[in-house]
Amino acid sequence: MQFRISGLPAETFQYLFALGDEALKRHGARRRVAETSGYPCRVSLTDAAVGDEVILVNYEHQDADTPYRARHAIYVRQGERRYDKVGEVPEQLRKRLLSVRAFDAEGMMVDADVIEGRLLEDLIGRLFANDAVAYLHLHFARPGCYAARVDRA
Repeated sequence: MQFRISGLPAETFQYLFALGDEALKRHGARRRVAETSGYPCRVSLTDAAVGDEVILVNYEHQDADTPYRARHAIYVRQGERRYDKVGEVPEQLRKRLLSVRAFDAEGMMVDADVIEGRLLEDLIGRLFANDAVAYLHLHFARPGCYAARVDRA
């Protein structure tokens, strides 16, 4: 089963980097400097290096008009390009425990599972074997925040 994993569009967040701290707060965002590795950028699907500036912002990743509408905190890094590849799982996802949620075309959840990222391809294949599944959302299982979207390719 061919699949496409995609990060978020960079242009959605770039204006945030020009804002001061008070303006960021009004947008529900905060400027941070990565103190350790592991600040996952949701645009490039790479982790920030120690010392990189990131913006922590609340983002609506599931905008379907259903009970599953959802938003959560995510990190983004300035100047990143959107990850969008077919048949490849980025290292950022491979090295984490993931919660995978399967949605139908109306945005209703039809299945879900938790898996080590290194095993993600098998779960994607199993979930997409169900014709009712339109797309998947990946979340970092421990903090619960949105990581990336998976579509059929």
